Amino acid sequence: MTHTLTIPTAGALDFVSLGALVHRLDPGIIPFRKATMCAIHVSGGEFNVAANLSDCFRLHTGIATAMVDYPVGNLVAERVRAMGVKGFYRRFEHNGVNGPNIATVYSDQGHGVRPPVVFYNRCNEAAALLKPGDFNWSEIFAGGIRWFHSGGIFAALSETTAELIIEAMKAAKAAGAVTSFDLNFRAKLWKISGGEERAVDTLRRIVEHVDVLIGNEEDLQKGLGIPGPDVEAASKLDPATFLAMMDKVVEVLPHVKAVATTMREVHSTNRHSWSAVAWVGGETHVAPTAELTVIDRVGGGDGFASGFIYGLLSGGTAEDAVRLGWSHGALLTTFPGDTTMATVEDVKAFASGGSARIQR
Repeated sequence: MTHTLTIPTAGALDFVSLGALVHRLDPGIIPFRKATMCAIHVSGGEFNVAANLSDCFRLHTGIATAMVDYPVGNLVAERVRAMGVKGFYRRFEHNGVNGPNIATVYSDQGHGVRPPVVFYNRCNEAAALLKPGDFNWSEIFAGGIRWFHSGGIFAALSETTAELIIEAMKAAKAAGAVTSFDLNFRAKLWKISGGEERAVDTLRRIVEHVDVLIGNEEDLQKGLGIPGPDVEAASKLDPATFLAMMDKVVEVLPHVKAVATTMREVHSTNRHSWSAVAWVGGETHVAPTAELTVIDRVGGGDGFASGFIYGLLSGGTAEDAVRLGWSHGALLTTFPGDTTMATVEDVKAFASGGSARIQR
């Protein structure tokens, strides 16, 4: 193996994430101003990875999160169970009027020259109320845990969520788990909770406890304040800008053993060029470039992260992990919704050069 991560070989849970569950209202290709009906997808960056690892890659996963006892919460909890993810919930009662709520994401799919449009209602969000002490980590990790994950969107929700991530990361490290963090820098979220200065201060404190980072050069620059080249200077498919930052990452975060990200050139809403790159233990691995016909791009990055993590958890090389992440992320864009409908066999076939010929 070419990476330097020490991953436990066994545990009652292969993977646990900490984050916010949301429900996404999706009118398909119809913009919201003309919508008459919506599909409902259950999502959340951290949940998506746990769900993909369970449903596609057949691992034992869990999520620690907020759950609200009202019909929307019941719907969300049903989808968590359906994806095979074990829920560790801090429960909240809904007052029947204004919450606390499971956040709503509104996201159409766009089409052709018309891009997808995403906006939120995170008012009185239950997940933002989560704080240190809400979960018994020693109990959750009692049977053994191999990998723990969280992300930057959850960190931005409130001061207490960021502190909860740090508490959980420390407990996971003490239990022997590898830790990962998806920077997922969202300027809108940080703008209403302290801006980029708070983002850098908060995320730097979190990543002190992280082994594997998921994030592109913009995430590294804006989320962690690591200087680097102009993020607009090169093609979106050229890993040079990302790789040029790795010396700085090692200098600022010497304990980080791997950094990985997708690379995407958007030609239209439904036509993307897709690749991925990872720096693992000082070595660089770049996936091929695939030309994608996209149905729904939401969740593609989480699809990559879950395939990449699966590759490492299953004992493959870092190059294997990058190709599996690239393959799964590509396949995920061919399904509606935020979580996987692929099988591990599908992922491995495409990763090894499979085609779209009909299967009989």
